Amino acid sequence: MTRNLDAYGVADDDELVLDTPEQFKALGHPLRHRLVNVLRQRPATLGQLAAVLGSTKGTVGYHVKVLLDSGLLRPARTRTVRGGTEQYFELVASTLRPELPGIGGAQFLLRAAADEMIPGDPEQTLLTHVRLTEDQANDLIQRLAGVARGLGDDDGEAYGILLSVYRTDVPRLPSE
Repeated sequence: MTRNLDAYGVADDDELVLDTPEQFKALGHPLRHRLVNVLRQRPATLGQLAAVLGSTKGTVGYHVKVLLDSGLLRPARTRTVRGGTEQYFELVASTLRPELPGIGGAQFLLRAAADEMIPGDPEQTLLTHVRLTEDQANDLIQRLAGVARGLGDDDGEAYGILLSVYRTDVPRLPSE
């Protein structure tokens, strides 16, 4: 299989399964969650992260260390600046997928999406039910994931997409 690598050598099909308490704890803090979202764009230094997040380098450094220790970030490269060395950090994978038993993964993602939403900003959220065979559901999941990967424009605003295809416990009425 041929893997497409970006300018930093990260494969666009890379996926990290989140399955340790340390990973979930690391992502549970709002600033660390925002750090991960910023680093989805490209590797960055502590100074760059602090500036874009409106925080101090010390605070960002602490939270970057938590993400490094949990295995979510890694050092990307270094650069010499005015006699010093700047360290760039990047995500270990382009996709982070929670692996929790039951509906834990879905609850984690729903909470994360809700925390990202800008208060008072109109949201485009829809909940609907459709009846599908298992094969149709699997096909729909693959097609939606492909559409989501193909979207995006570097000049656009950031929007979140939360796609979920799940079985419901909505009972079926008998035919009349």
